[in-house]
Amino acid sequence: MKVALVQFKASTNKEENLKKIISYITKASSKNALLCAFPEFMMFYTKSSQTSKELADLSETINGNFISSISKAAKENRIQVVGSFYEKSKKNNRVYDTSFVINNSGKVISTYRKIHLYDALGFKESDKMIPGSKITKPIGTSIGKIGMMICYDLRFPEMSRALALAGTEVLIVPSAWVKGPMKEEHWITINKTRAIENGCYVIAPDQVGNIYCGRSLVVDPFGKVLVDMKKKQGISFVDIDLKKVKETRKVLPLLKNRRADTYSTLKV
Repeated sequence: MKVALVQFKASTNKEENLKKIISYITKASSKNALLCAFPEFMMFYTKSSQTSKELADLSETINGNFISSISKAAKENRIQVVGSFYEKSKKNNRVYDTSFVINNSGKVISTYRKIHLYDALGFKESDKMIPGSKITKPIGTSIGKIGMMICYDLRFPEMSRALALAGTEVLIVPSAWVKGPMKEEHWITINKTRAIENGCYVIAPDQVGNIYCGRSLVVDPFGKVLVDMKKKQGISFVDIDLKKVKETRKVLPLLKNRRADTYSTLKV
């Protein structure tokens, strides 16, 4: 099953980015990919000088033009699309960082609002965003059961484990991983670890340029890096095989060998 992975540098112009996104969707479809995955903040790049009100004013609902245009492109090209957008919230001057899954009929079949906001290493996403309140259940697609996470969520292994236990075969993690000392090492190590410990594929499209490190990855269930896009903008393709998930979980049965009955005995 062929999957397309997009790595690009989003500009501050929402309409400009949307044109690029639709172009990538068309290209992915022309290469017979079943799904096209985009990075976090694909909607537009938010400079630190942009106020929370300015961000909120540019955000949209799930029924807004941004998602509607992507849905139309998905339907026209008969391809599934995963990405993210700034979603309006009821809280004044705050937005959700929301990922979505669109099927090849152009219907939004799943959304997930980022739970873990990046309030670390000198950043404070909570100044402009509010967190989601629940993990979204895995959703069935033509490439398997997808579990959704976003960027900083990768640093919290409890979340990917919960998704794996709920049946996830492929974790898709739209990201905008900020550059910095050891950050690329963290990015690669964490993505490989999430794949290994859960016996699943990890597809992690990342932003490149601006303040972001690139290195979009696809990791197989045994921890092998199948794609590393380094610093290039563009689209990569990878074939995934769900039999690999089944085989890995059989020979390395980490989910089965858990001793959850003992974990609560540790008093903190």
